[in-house]
Amino acid sequence: MANINITKMSSKGQVVIPLDMRKGFKEGDKLVVLENKGQIILKKAEHFSKNIEEDLEFARRTEEAWKEIDREESTIYSEDEFLKKLEKW
Repeated sequence: MANINITKMSSKGQVVIPLDMRKGFKEGDKLVVLENKGQIILKKAEHFSKNIEEDLEFARRTEEAWKEIDREESTIYSEDEFLKKLEKW
């Protein structure tokens, strides 16, 4: 399941990755930053070529979900229904 958190950008453009999302990352790791239609994806440089298509598809689906919310076309699910949908996604 996706882990969701909130952070903010400093005046210098710096963003802190929340502590609970830093597992597997260490100081000095190089990260690739992908921007796609307002979505930002961070990926370890050593894993850049792996699953890049999946990352871009995730960004595309997320963008479409936000558009549906903006158009008030979103659907409300119970937690169980949501988890079942997420497993199929």
